[in-house]
Amino acid sequence: MSVAKKEIKRITTHVLQAMKEQGERISMLTAYDYSMARILDDAGIDILLVGDSASNVMAGHETTLPITLEQMIYHAQSVIRAVERAFVVVDLPFGSYQGNSTKALNSAISIMKESGAHAVKLEGGAEIEDSVRRILSAGVPVMGHLGLTPQSIYKFGTYSVRAKEEAEAQKLKDDAKLLQEIGCFAVVLEKIPATLGKEVADSLHIPIIGIGAGNGVDGQVLVVHDVLGITKDFNPRFLRRYLNLYETIKDAVGLYITDVKSGGFPNEDEQY
Repeated sequence: MSVAKKEIKRITTHVLQAMKEQGERISMLTAYDYSMARILDDAGIDILLVGDSASNVMAGHETTLPITLEQMIYHAQSVIRAVERAFVVVDLPFGSYQGNSTKALNSAISIMKESGAHAVKLEGGAEIEDSVRRILSAGVPVMGHLGLTPQSIYKFGTYSVRAKEEAEAQKLKDDAKLLQEIGCFAVVLEKIPATLGKEVADSLHIPIIGIGAGNGVDGQVLVVHDVLGITKDFNPRFLRRYLNLYETIKDAVGLYITDVKSGGFPNEDEQY
């Protein structure tokens, strides 16, 4: 006897474009492991980003720079195994695409072949045009990332809001238009003035996803550890915490420790 399975409509680049055209906001969160990705996918998230922020929240590094391509592939493999609906994008890590379009293509192909991911994300505009074009020529969807680009943190010297000055704002608009023209399916804008975010989103036909880019863009992305309150020391203005899991988990573990030390766990019903 056959069992009817619930049909799940997968999110694709085509679906994301339709969402933009229909005015439906796009929801996006980071994911780095199977268990969390399964929960987020089941909740109905549209895009999961296997972000190089894993370098911070999973590995404890100060910046995103140390994480390697092999480590990103490992995280992406874990997420892909959990997902039935969400569109999965993977960050190309620092050093895997800048300044060498052949290396960029090889990095993207490695991620796609070894993880089964759906797209890659690169930071930068005109300076990485050759790399983006090369990756797109192989049929790999590319998401852009402009504004505050964490892989360039040592150049910026600060995590403050970007593109407040006219020249930098104009370059961001030019870069966003360029990324659209060469074939990127979406662009992330990070930590820029809300008015600029809206201007870019209104002027381009591809989806614009914001993180600290205001409410006038086509969707939002945050780091899941920040949203759920697993991290406690990161408190930017653009973050909204929906839970305080740090304290919830800490309290639960405290109860477990007490039960173990008192001999209360396991009880008669919890043993064979």
